[in-house]
Amino acid sequence: MCALPALALAPRRATPADLRAMRDHVRASAQDRPGIYRMIAGDGEVVYVGKSKRVRTRLLSYFRASYPEEKGARIVREAAAIEWEYVPSEFAALLAEMRAIKRYRPRLNVAMKRDARHFAFIKLTRGAAPKLLAVRGPGGDDNAIYYGPFHGARRLQEALRELSDALGLRDCRLTQRVVYADQAELFHGPARTPGCIRLEIGRCLGPCAGACTASAYAERVRLARAFLDGVSDDPLDALRREMEACAERLEFERAASLRDKLGRLEELRGQFDRLRFAIESLSFAYRVNGVDGDDRVYLIRRGRIRAERAAPTTRVERRALKALAAQVFAEAEPGGSRVPTHEIDELMLLSSWFRTHPAELKRARRSR
Repeated sequence: MCALPALALAPRRATPADLRAMRDHVRASAQDRPGIYRMIAGDGEVVYVGKSKRVRTRLLSYFRASYPEEKGARIVREAAAIEWEYVPSEFAALLAEMRAIKRYRPRLNVAMKRDARHFAFIKLTRGAAPKLLAVRGPGGDDNAIYYGPFHGARRLQEALRELSDALGLRDCRLTQRVVYADQAELFHGPARTPGCIRLEIGRCLGPCAGACTASAYAERVRLARAFLDGVSDDPLDALRREMEACAERLEFERAASLRDKLGRLEELRGQFDRLRFAIESLSFAYRVNGVDGDDRVYLIRRGRIRAERAAPTTRVERRALKALAAQVFAEAEPGGSRVPTHEIDELMLLSSWFRTHPAELKRARRSR
């Protein structure tokens, strides 16, 4: 690791003298090797984390900005020091950057990095009456259940509305008071309907109005999870039956509306199937050539790295790696498209890496 000591009592924004000192330090010390770097403010705050295949070239580019409002110029003005460290490969740099961002939560990364803006996830909230949400990624609620990632947040929201309607799950605000029918004795008088149109037309069980029991709502949540895990088609079957019944009653407009709803849910199911296939296909031993022969082997299962080792060079090391791989790939793991919150970022990174480097994916599959 190389660093320029933070300047004593440095201002929030770097002065021209500070910038020259940091630039001269980079020129004298940095090498064009894969690595990550950290921009550090005078008070020690890590304000930005980045990665590059050529650290020296990337860092010097920050000092060549033509305009003060360019992204690089804005970042480096917040810094009083720059730290960097080398890693064996571009792939290792991507992983190190992701982990550093999760560790430090740099405010300029949050403000300026939008690499995952085209992804969306399904979030099943916790609490007395869970609901389904389309979100960009995990938030502060680490206890929620996530499914994904998916492309197309708007279409995902439409499909989740159909799924919520089919199962009677609520879509009101999370702070809405929940009053189940079997909890009525806890309150004075019967619960009153809050004027929810979805309850009135039969699209919500009404957990906010004492219109259902806690066990009845929990059963619908179970059906939603079974559908999202790919083990139940009950919501599709219910819509199909209702559509056929409307057609028999010659209610063709209603049948057409239900057909469209069914189509959106079937599209969502198709995304689940493709997602599960993609996750399952990301299971292999992936050897990455490193700088100066520092090759690494990553044991990847269901889109997440389970182990990392230096590439074996002796028979003993090869046997040890083979035994470790057998253990990693033999361990039982839940199926479906559910993703642990703490692994979402890694799944997205690996999915993006192998999608943009298909030759690497072919090579990794051969090495499995």
